[in-house]
Amino acid sequence: MVTPVNPSHLGRTSPPQGTHAWRRLAATLPAGVRVRVLRAVYGDPRAAAELVPRLTDRQRAGHDPLPAEPAELAPTLLRERRAEIRALPDDTRLLLLLAAADQHPVRTDAFLRAVVAARLDTRRLDAAEVAGVAHAGAGGVVFRDAWTRIAAYETGSPADRRDVHRLLARVLRGEGETPWRSWHRGAGALGPSGRLAAELGGAADRAGAAGRLPLARALAERAAALCPDPSERTRLLARAAGYAWQSGDGDRARRLAAALSDDALSGVLALRAGNASEAFDALLTAVASQSSAAPTAPGPATTAADTAPAPSAGGGTAACTSAAVGTATYASAAVDAATSASAGDGAATTTTPATTASAAVGTATTTPAPVVPTHLTPLTSAPLFPASLAPAPLTRALHLLARATEAAIYTGDVRRLREAARLADRLGVVPPGTLSGLVAAFDGRYEDARDLLQAAAGRGGPGGDPTVLIHAGIAALLLGDHTRAATATVRAVASARARGTPVTVAQAMEFRAYADFWTGRPRAGEATAADALWQAHATGQDNGACHLQAALAMFAALTADADVCRERAATARSYALAHGLGLPAALARWALAFLDLSSGRYAAAATRLRALAAFGPGHGHRAIRHLATPHYVEAAVRTGDTWVARVAHADYHRWASAVRSPDDLALSARCRALLAPGEEALDHYRTALDLHAHGTRDFERARTELLFGSALRRLRRRTEARDRLHSALEAFDSFGAPHCAAQARTELRALGTPAAPAPTAPDNPTARLTAQQLLVARMAAEGATNREIAARLALSPRTIDHHLRGVFTRLGIRSRIELVRLLAESGEGGSF
Repeated sequence: MVTPVNPSHLGRTSPPQGTHAWRRLAATLPAGVRVRVLRAVYGDPRAAAELVPRLTDRQRAGHDPLPAEPAELAPTLLRERRAEIRALPDDTRLLLLLAAADQHPVRTDAFLRAVVAARLDTRRLDAAEVAGVAHAGAGGVVFRDAWTRIAAYETGSPADRRDVHRLLARVLRGEGETPWRSWHRGAGALGPSGRLAAELGGAADRAGAAGRLPLARALAERAAALCPDPSERTRLLARAAGYAWQSGDGDRARRLAAALSDDALSGVLALRAGNASEAFDALLTAVASQSSAAPTAPGPATTAADTAPAPSAGGGTAACTSAAVGTATYASAAVDAATSASAGDGAATTTTPATTASAAVGTATTTPAPVVPTHLTPLTSAPLFPASLAPAPLTRALHLLARATEAAIYTGDVRRLREAARLADRLGVVPPGTLSGLVAAFDGRYEDARDLLQAAAGRGGPGGDPTVLIHAGIAALLLGDHTRAATATVRAVASARARGTPVTVAQAMEFRAYADFWTGRPRAGEATAADALWQAHATGQDNGACHLQAALAMFAALTADADVCRERAATARSYALAHGLGLPAALARWALAFLDLSSGRYAAAATRLRALAAFGPGHGHRAIRHLATPHYVEAAVRTGDTWVARVAHADYHRWASAVRSPDDLALSARCRALLAPGEEALDHYRTALDLHAHGTRDFERARTELLFGSALRRLRRRTEARDRLHSALEAFDSFGAPHCAAQARTELRALGTPAAPAPTAPDNPTARLTAQQLLVARMAAEGATNREIAARLALSPRTIDHHLRGVFTRLGIRSRIELVRLLAESGEGGSF
């Protein structure tokens, strides 16, 4: 047994000069590349500084995946670590090799058993501790850092590596340890073996079904390396790419997809980190190719709910691939239901225990949302026809068609959306669930859209699949049921974390941020969106990160942080326009328009919002244009341009009447009040407030009270105007919306009524800070530099400096030492 000791503190992994060099280089990289570089080098700034100059221009820009092999990442650092290991005695090196093989890339926790089985002398680890490279711990060996562990493994001879893997495989005999035993058997193999490849492939299926996605990826990738059959090797690599993506390793997934030379698979991944229009074209071409080879489907039009297997309890199984084209089937993380994997062209099928999620409502998988970007995870794919009847090429074509539809919605291209719908009709499949609702909404069939979205929103119960819960939240948001949306998305976050799918976690947190925004919780929403932005970057979802930047611009507009709003909106629009992403481009413009509106710049707001209607695919989005209608009506009325405002309101009212959401109906009544003359407007305002009382959009209720109070003041109804304006002011102060609060104070001063100053909490000075300032303050108190904070929040160092000056001014302090003390006293300290 290894005797635990109390080791001396191991020195820092990197010298200060490595940290300084990395900070200097990091400023030249896009935010997403910065995050992924640090992740690729295990957080070591010296390795990061060594890697950046080795990147190609396309890798630096985020267009190509980062290197994977340690020798490509930081060869100089790795050489130094190898030299340290080679200087140790042979017995010590053997123990370190055994420990390294036990820990990476798959942690199997079999070191102690292997030591006992081989009768190794663990006292030989003392030399490693003296050298400062590793020490004995309660569970085995603790390496100084990841690079030392890699060096310990790579300095071993190939024969020694095989021997330690075989030893570890022999001691892994416990119940449930089969996948880890299979991994070591595969790692210890001399060469290609069809039998071992099949064993590893089956182990990958079981690991994926259990939610152990990094393990499933490693098993599938090793199985591909050992597989002698080229077509089977292609399927295994595609499955490995799927597991890599779902586990959050976007660079590895893209690298594997590129190795497959498969346009369809690359097109699917492009939805999250490429040009969505190009992704649509590639996917629809693949659909046409697949469907032309398939006979006509038997029987009437079929939906996925008619035939889909039950969702995997583990939340992830192998992606299906075609033996002919090597295409992995994928689904958006916003799918309506997860189901078990099916293999193409007669390949073996693995089915996992499951529970049903969609039979009750008759909706199908892969249904994207119009107000947020789609996120891909490997499809635990459901055939859209019974296995005994459906032609395999047609089944794969249907999955690719769903991906193409997501791309059309992502870009805001209604023409492409209808093109995909026509192809679905040709294939004899009814577009299901939320997707059908979105198509109906874009076509103006609002009653049909309402019914389909209500069915999807009803599936947000506890304990469900995270993708089902996410779509329930999306549908609820579209229907104006923000309480149900918040509940569904919070449950989705918990479910995704429990299943170990970082890609899905980032998306679920994004939807949760939307719910926080609509229900008037800007601080919580902004913190959630900032965390989701980092996760999107880390998992290679640059398109999703772009949309989160736009969402954060909206939060900054609400909290009157003009500099951050403009910077985030500019970042989002720049990326979105380059990648054909109409959704985040439109949201960023809306954020700027709302900043103008809440600051009293009505002409500028009206111009920005009017432009939303004129922008085509890749620049605008119909869903955002619709959601922004109440703000456009307000800005247009203020500038005297009411004709277009009346047309926009008429369509908005038709949707509100169809979905019967109290909040949407309230906003429609507010629009009617703004468009009505004199006394006639007052009844509409009262109707709007009565409806707001039954809704959840508290921030919009406060804006309605502000507008109502202003109208009452102009009509000289001073008492009622004062009451409405005081109520609005109190709400805006609680939301942290100073621009709107300033408008309320201006109206009160016009009445001759003194308005109370913005409230602060004497016992909690941090209440004076905006949500963004509080984030920056906490990170600064943790010791982060301005550049480090900027990298984490995807802002410029200049903006961070501006925030810190604001923090110091509002808190009445002059140094970071005072900031640390103040945050500790107010309970805002702690690790960020």
